[in-house]
Amino acid sequence: MKSLKLAAAVVVAFAFVSTPLPAARKAGQPKAGNAKAQGSKPTAPEPPPVKAFGAKGAPITIEIFSDFECPSCRTYYEGVWRRLMENYVDTGKVYLIHRDMPLPMHASSRLAAQYADAAARIGKFEKVEEVLFSKQDVWGQSGDVDGTVASVLTPAEMAKVRQLVKGGQLGAAIERDLALGQTYRINQTPTTIITCKGQTYPVVGAVSYSILRQFLDQLLSQK
Repeated sequence: MKSLKLAAAVVVAFAFVSTPLPAARKAGQPKAGNAKAQGSKPTAPEPPPVKAFGAKGAPITIEIFSDFECPSCRTYYEGVWRRLMENYVDTGKVYLIHRDMPLPMHASSRLAAQYADAAARIGKFEKVEEVLFSKQDVWGQSGDVDGTVASVLTPAEMAKVRQLVKGGQLGAAIERDLALGQTYRINQTPTTIITCKGQTYPVVGAVSYSILRQFLDQLLSQK
């Protein structure tokens, strides 16, 4: 286990600076980036099926707490997320879950999360996720989340998404993700929670793919 802890420390040491949550950490609580295994994970809410990718029985579960308006989250999505999907999720090694962590300082991030969740419920999450991150600078300035999402969906699909957003029921799922983030003591985005064999390892920031790959491979090699 010594080498495993060392690898975890390396992961956190290379994490980039990312957007902090406004709430201060309580005295005596460990930092979210503490690489030491945290023991049994909290009971997590089930995400919509299309916000979870891969085999649920995969040896590693990764939960990524992300804000669509966070620049570091976009960096992580573009540089790490897609490669995780190709090399670990699609090969049955990782079960990957997107968790919403919209930050109060981002005016449109909660609305973006609602649109993404609505798209998830009609099977279009990945397409909407991609455009929200790729066009982040545009809708982040204008607030036009609706127009950004509409650019990649058909009129019929968009009508369903708008109906779900206006229905007011998507906020509960976002609140559950936020509450779960608090149990992990998350204080910035992106934060990645890696669970393997009953142990959890929080990784803070847009860590590079090469470092994350080293850690995942070491976890997979443990007997």
